[in-house]
Amino acid sequence: MRGCVVSILLTALAAASGQEQPPAPKSSGQERPPAFRAQVNEVVVPVTVTDEKGRFVSNLEASDFKIFDEEKEQKILYFSREHNQPVVIGFLLDMSNATRLHWKTFQEAALELVFTLLPGDKRFRGYLITYANEPELLVDTTHDSEPIADKIRKLKPGGGAAFFDAIYMACTRRSLVEGEPIEPRRVLVVIGDGHDTASTRSLEEVLEIAQRNLVTIYGISTVAFGFGSEGDKNLRRLAEETGGRVEYPLENLYKDVAGFLSTPSDEGNYALKVGTGQYAAKIAKGLFNAVAAIAGEVTTQYILRYVPSETDVPRTFRNIRVEVNLPNVTVRTRKGYYPYAP
Repeated sequence: MRGCVVSILLTALAAASGQEQPPAPKSSGQERPPAFRAQVNEVVVPVTVTDEKGRFVSNLEASDFKIFDEEKEQKILYFSREHNQPVVIGFLLDMSNATRLHWKTFQEAALELVFTLLPGDKRFRGYLITYANEPELLVDTTHDSEPIADKIRKLKPGGGAAFFDAIYMACTRRSLVEGEPIEPRRVLVVIGDGHDTASTRSLEEVLEIAQRNLVTIYGISTVAFGFGSEGDKNLRRLAEETGGRVEYPLENLYKDVAGFLSTPSDEGNYALKVGTGQYAAKIAKGLFNAVAAIAGEVTTQYILRYVPSETDVPRTFRNIRVEVNLPNVTVRTRKGYYPYAP
């Protein structure tokens, strides 16, 4: 009896996440009854809470949260604040010409992320997708960081940027882990600037499929030293509407350093004096802080789950709002959800 219940629950979860179940094996004896299928309307909401200094607030209880579905308060049925929660992480690397100048810098950041987020524990799985003129799944879902790191070490940028197609591939064309997207959760970490020159998919399409597949998107932007990118708004929107955020490790490195007019030198208007090691140290610190922020958030989120109080939930996108009973905190979660899978 217990095995039957587990089977039904797994089938229902797969229906909710848009994944197909493999066909049941044929019985050599009597005819099997028809397969039971169910649509689960449970909504899973990862939440990050930070204080005014950007530090994680990690000691909250379920009673500290309120969650609203289309402005109607919902009853929280499940609450978790465990650290190191199971997660499947997609590493998406921009291999377009735009990353050539600082590729070695971001290659190191990518390796650090992989080793940090895939420590060898089977609760944590990852896969690698690169994108230039088109996306490519270089390493399928694995708990071993070394195959992913080995591929990253051999990469060389060049070509266009099929960024949106890479997001679509991450949501549709890699091996799944049993239990997704409930446990483990699904996360994408993009190392790029968000620009797109080669995709067949649109921003709206990939945002919807990410939301339907309960994917949270984070970004480590390759925008550097004050140079803007037209794609930055794409990366920011994908992150903010799925509950993630974007880090800018090479921005504002010089904000506390005097310029040429106050400290003139023969090297010209360099904010950090050449040959002293300050330049490399500032870049290393910026990258370390970005990696630590993303890795920390991925593994320390609160998880809330609820079933919408409405019995007939429309198929259109529904907005979510989460409140925390604390002053001066920032609450980040996904903007909303689609009640039915694609």
